[in-house]
Amino acid sequence: MRFWHGGKRSQTLGNTGNITGWITLFIGLYAVAAGTGEFRRPGFWAKMVQEIRESSALQFLTAMVTLALGATIYLVNPWNPADLLSILITVLGGWIFLEGALILAFGDWFLKFASRLTGGSNRILAGFSIVVGCGAIFAGLVRLQVS
Repeated sequence: MRFWHGGKRSQTLGNTGNITGWITLFIGLYAVAAGTGEFRRPGFWAKMVQEIRESSALQFLTAMVTLALGATIYLVNPWNPADLLSILITVLGGWIFLEGALILAFGDWFLKFASRLTGGSNRILAGFSIVVGCGAIFAGLVRLQVS
């Protein structure tokens, strides 16, 4: 797939070698934003999980979005057994899909577990999210430069 930008052809956006890079980049941006949000407003994650636990409609919507996102990542990311990043992203897509299925089928149990995970001080988890996010951004950008 080729795209036109400013009268020039660009192969950066559409070739299959870049799909893993783009997914990794956006996951990294998400992780940094989520961690930053928790640092800015401590308890944000715990409150969000609590609100989802209390609403069947929010559980359903969260599960459906998570299912769709996980399935999309899993199906779109090219599987390459020789590429560790490709394997990690595909497995992550499968895990995200499974998480959505667990919320849909066992929302009360799964979200109770998530509440315990996010219940205390989340500064360590938020910091971990930012560090992992920065690593994913770096890996995504490196992949986009190589492809």
